[in-house]
Amino acid sequence: MSSIEIIQSYYAAFNAGNPTGMLDLLNEDVIHDANEGGSKTGKDAFAQFLARMNAHYREQVEELVVMATEDGTRAAAEFYINGSYLKTDDGLPEATGQNYRIRVGAFFDLREGKISRVTNYYNLQKWIEAVSL
Repeated sequence: MSSIEIIQSYYAAFNAGNPTGMLDLLNEDVIHDANEGGSKTGKDAFAQFLARMNAHYREQVEELVVMATEDGTRAAAEFYINGSYLKTDDGLPEATGQNYRIRVGAFFDLREGKISRVTNYYNLQKWIEAVSL
């Protein structure tokens, strides 16, 4: 699979609600840089992150665009997250099932046909505004 196909498969698994499919595309020592948060290393840490996200949010990636370097070692994606805020997450506004749509940028390193780094960025203030209406 090309790096673009790997990233497309990662988001297809995300949209299907298939965390195992997402994890299968990661290296064991994957680095995850969460938006406005720290870095965590390893598939287990990523699985814990996915479990927390799935408990608090229901989201779908829309209008996905993926770009990659010629050598396939780095990729980037831009998309919209269409979501619902299901359960209050620590330090964030109260959840009442609010819907939101935000633009996201994601950056990847790839090694040996798998994702070795995932970095996500979005405007947290815009998200807070969307769920606070």
